Amino acid sequence: MCYGIETKNLNKAVTRNPERFPEDFMFQLTQDEYDSLRFQNGTSSWGGKRKLPYAFTEQGVAMLSGVINSDQAIQVNINIMRTFTAMRRYFAQQKNIDTEIKKLEKMLLLHIDSTDQHLAQHATKINDIITVLDEMRKLPAPAPKRKIGFGVN
Repeated sequence: MCYGIETKNLNKAVTRNPERFPEDFMFQLTQDEYDSLRFQNGTSSWGGKRKLPYAFTEQGVAMLSGVINSDQAIQVNINIMRTFTAMRRYFAQQKNIDTEIKKLEKMLLLHIDSTDQHLAQHATKINDIITVLDEMRKLPAPAPKRKIGFGVN
């Protein structure tokens, strides 16, 4: 069972909506992949499957939650939307932080030549902090984690 419905009903929903599941959202396991998966899970070959199972990427899981009409799928879809909204809000704040740092830099440049020794000393320290922040922003993004599971052939 997935999303509170039987697998056969999930497969029917996927079959009825092929345009919603491109290759990068879903793929069908090969016989070798299925055999390996069955071996790893210790399941019996008795009973037999007529079709090879599907595997879904995270985008496919999100699409499934929109195609399936069960309480569990609806909750997953709601949580996905809330997560996207939170991420958008977070990235919008990041842009605001960059804007505020640039404003601070401009203010410091105006005050750094000040005759007030105390103000100039603080401006220099803050300027050092901004320099470090700029260097941190220029660092390369961390290497992507190694993907696990089955890949699309």
